[in-house]
Amino acid sequence: MNDCQNLKLKMNKKRRKIYTAFALMGLLFFIDGCVEPIEPETITFQSALVIDATITNEMKQQQLFLSRTFTFEEDGPQAESNAVIKVMSDQGEYVFEETSPGTYKSTLAFAAEPNNNYQLMITTNDGRTYVSDTEQLTNTTAIDDLYVERITNDDGVDGMAIFVDSFDATGASKHYRYEYEETYKIIAPKWSSKKLIAPTGPDLAACHVETIAKEEEQQPCYATDFSNEIIVTNTNEFIEDRVSRFPVRFIKRDNYIMSHRYSILVKQYVQSGSAYTFFETLQDFSGSESLFSQTQPGFLKGNISSVENVDEKVLGYFDVSSVSERRVYFDYDAFFPGEPLPPYIEPCVEIAPPLSKGAPPVCVLSTQVEFNLVSYYNENMEPDASEGPFIVVPKVCGYCTEIGSKLVPEFWEE
Repeated sequence: MNDCQNLKLKMNKKRRKIYTAFALMGLLFFIDGCVEPIEPETITFQSALVIDATITNEMKQQQLFLSRTFTFEEDGPQAESNAVIKVMSDQGEYVFEETSPGTYKSTLAFAAEPNNNYQLMITTNDGRTYVSDTEQLTNTTAIDDLYVERITNDDGVDGMAIFVDSFDATGASKHYRYEYEETYKIIAPKWSSKKLIAPTGPDLAACHVETIAKEEEQQPCYATDFSNEIIVTNTNEFIEDRVSRFPVRFIKRDNYIMSHRYSILVKQYVQSGSAYTFFETLQDFSGSESLFSQTQPGFLKGNISSVENVDEKVLGYFDVSSVSERRVYFDYDAFFPGEPLPPYIEPCVEIAPPLSKGAPPVCVLSTQVEFNLVSYYNENMEPDASEGPFIVVPKVCGYCTEIGSKLVPEFWEE
């Protein structure tokens, strides 16, 4: 998998939490009057449009996502393609085009501006039209501080917490939503400068395997993950409009992503009261306890509706929010000096597979090499009768490129 494919996969995962919450909600409100415990199987199902649309005061090509609800039996959301989308404002219209299935970007970069009205209009491939309520940009409030601490959480788990502080002296913000992008350095624990190959030819024995030098350095790697949960807070009960030590992320001590160097970019969205209520309710719904509770929640109405059929259920919200962001780094050694690293993503068990077994011989190691299952680690100096000449480990233990990219992110700092 190349670096671009990795990034697209990550971006898809970024939306999956909201898609899943919408989709499960769609399933439940289409199960007529369900107040009994339900089995995780679709009884009756009607497809509904899912809209994930936030525009901000960042000057950029704004982006939104369309999909359809999916059943328990299906693997995931179905992208809604070939839609015609535009955002109408007091200053004109902004047209969106599909850049990948279900993902739409504005053809021109623009930023939402204060005291302007914005409305989303979508016409799907089947000719149905959907419009949002008119929204305005929220108050702008910057992140004052983003910092990390080693803590023991309420469940008694040791790890790293990322906190955010923010303050609006005007008291006009009140409602906050957070997203993050975390990037971390990966070092394969059993990397070797050699690799195995399984060449064939008339002069080579059956099941032949040999070592050669790797063509290029493949350490370290970097990977980026996106938040996949709804993170909201408010200051309604406080005297000041102040967010203090709000935990946007907790990383358990045994999570390999912080084994070396870790960075997190946190984005703070100031939301309207109605947008906040929508996302807070969606957050409550997406929890496992509420999903399978005996009394299922009703339809969560957003601010988007069908033009042709007022009774059609539409899932989603058109959010116009100001955003600010901040990044912080930390090294594992700075908070866990002299302590062992967290377990790697996969146990790096060393084995020495035989070259072949049986008669006629069945190739063992060469097959594993051809299917990219293992990585060379060392010579097996004293093999027993059941072992081969090379010690190998799972591929991910020798190649960090299995879970990351060799490209150093542009923003990365050591």
